[in-house]
Amino acid sequence: MRTTLTLDDDLAMALQEESRNTGQPFKTVLNRYLRRGMAVAPAPRAPVVVRTFDAGVREGIDVTKALDLVAEMDDEHLLAVTARLTAAAAQDDHS
Repeated sequence: MRTTLTLDDDLAMALQEESRNTGQPFKTVLNRYLRRGMAVAPAPRAPVVVRTFDAGVREGIDVTKALDLVAEMDDEHLLAVTARLTAAAAQDDHS
């Protein structure tokens, strides 16, 4: 099959060099590398496990604004909230 292919300059130069070094036609070198690349199966990804826990948010509070609230907290308040969330996560791990 004949087709037009646009290659990045560095890739085209590397393929041309390989073609010169091996004495094989450019298309043979290109096809070999394409086949090799397509034969490599992507590594299976482990499923993502999202742990959840009750953060103690009261009904009616819009948690989508949480980052805005965090930005307004002073350091002492932020540390207290972080400690509560860490404790809740640790308690969830032991459940």
